[in-house]
Amino acid sequence: MTAPVAVAPKPSAPAPLVPRVWRRDRTSIPTRPMLIGSAVVGVLAALILDVDTIGVAYAIVFVGVTVVVGILTPPRLTPIQWGACAGALALFGVAAVRGAGWLVFVCLVAAWVVFTWALIGGRTWTGIALGTIMPWRAPLRVMRFARRRNARPGAALRVPAVRVVAVGAVSVAMLLIFGSLFASADPEFAKFFDGAAPSIRVDETIAHLLIGVLVAFGTLTAVYLRRRTPDVDALAPMPASPLPLWEWVVPLAMLNVLFLGFVAVQLKTLFGGDNHVQVTDGLTYADYARQGFWQLMMVTVLTLLVIAVAVRRVDRDDRRSRALARGLLGALCTFSLVIVASAVHRMWLYENQYGFTRLRVSVFAVELLLGLVFVLLIIAGVRMSGAWLPTAVLAMATVGLLGFAFFNPDAYIAEKNVERFEQGKSIDVNYLSTLSVDAVPALDRLPEPQRSDSLWYLKQELRGSEDSWWEFNSARKQAREILFG
Repeated sequence: MTAPVAVAPKPSAPAPLVPRVWRRDRTSIPTRPMLIGSAVVGVLAALILDVDTIGVAYAIVFVGVTVVVGILTPPRLTPIQWGACAGALALFGVAAVRGAGWLVFVCLVAAWVVFTWALIGGRTWTGIALGTIMPWRAPLRVMRFARRRNARPGAALRVPAVRVVAVGAVSVAMLLIFGSLFASADPEFAKFFDGAAPSIRVDETIAHLLIGVLVAFGTLTAVYLRRRTPDVDALAPMPASPLPLWEWVVPLAMLNVLFLGFVAVQLKTLFGGDNHVQVTDGLTYADYARQGFWQLMMVTVLTLLVIAVAVRRVDRDDRRSRALARGLLGALCTFSLVIVASAVHRMWLYENQYGFTRLRVSVFAVELLLGLVFVLLIIAGVRMSGAWLPTAVLAMATVGLLGFAFFNPDAYIAEKNVERFEQGKSIDVNYLSTLSVDAVPALDRLPEPQRSDSLWYLKQELRGSEDSWWEFNSARKQAREILFG
């Protein structure tokens, strides 16, 4: 009888160096509503969306995308996800009420961030950042997803998705080409469709078809991200091992002493205002404001970095460590708030002395937002728990940007510069002429020749036919009424 042979246990598979973000996907299948809905949104975008025209079309197309993703794609969105979609829609809607291209662009970028968060989620800073790029890493997965078909009759669309998109593209191309030719050949036929359907030249057809295909594929990508949501938080840094108490208390205490000394010694400089500038040799309002701005940037980066590192190294299970961390980090944030207030005060003095520009108003708004971030950091430090902080900052930034758009920066800049001119101060007409149609109501108050000089470019831009319904923009409409009656 032979002795039993011992079998060595199989070695366990080594842990992957990079955590898995995407779940294995060989079974997810697009349904008929998903494919048809994506194609319809693509056709809608091809017909009404023009990237060169700021108008309500952006919001209309996004509503279509939201319907496909939120209603036609199971599971249904949660109330929080619907709230994020509403925030993204409000950001897209800025294109319908504001004419400043730079402001609309910022809102569109922010809408992308908010919508990807609604699709993918993300509880960490890393997760939110990675979520914005996941749609760009999904095309191959989406193409495999679109080609799959369910074997059960009637369960899903049996026609390949590529053929659906191709048929839709050919149909739209024929409508655009032949429709534009018929409209050019017969004025009566053109009047029949005038104001109800887009009139696109033949040479624009390829561009609109490309927009339609990209939007249709983007909508299907959003559908796939809902069905197979990547775990973007898996790549977030793992919790670090806590340091001995003295190793983080000493640097934070010394940094707080430095901040306290800076605020104490520079108290007159920080809040001296006009008097400080006037009595200090060689100091101008420009230098005064720039110093405050760079102080804010320095303090912001320093504070955020210090807090990010310190919180990871604090032993949260130890009561004494938690108490010291609250005190030291809270004091650091409080000192930072003082310098934020100083920078806001300096920029306000600078703007009132030399006039308002887009850069100055935007910096002023960013400074206020960063001040609110410090307040959130203090609140997070009270409980020594900041898991909610990334989402809260994202929500606050969204609300803040919408408030900035409602504030109407171009109109405010024009209004304040006109007021300064009415008070006998100088005015930069060349700069005011670069503002958007949002500034027309204020610039119309200027006397001649300043009025004509500041509005000349806008008149040339607005001269011509009225916008169609899908190109509606309230600022542009109001400007036309003022300039052309």
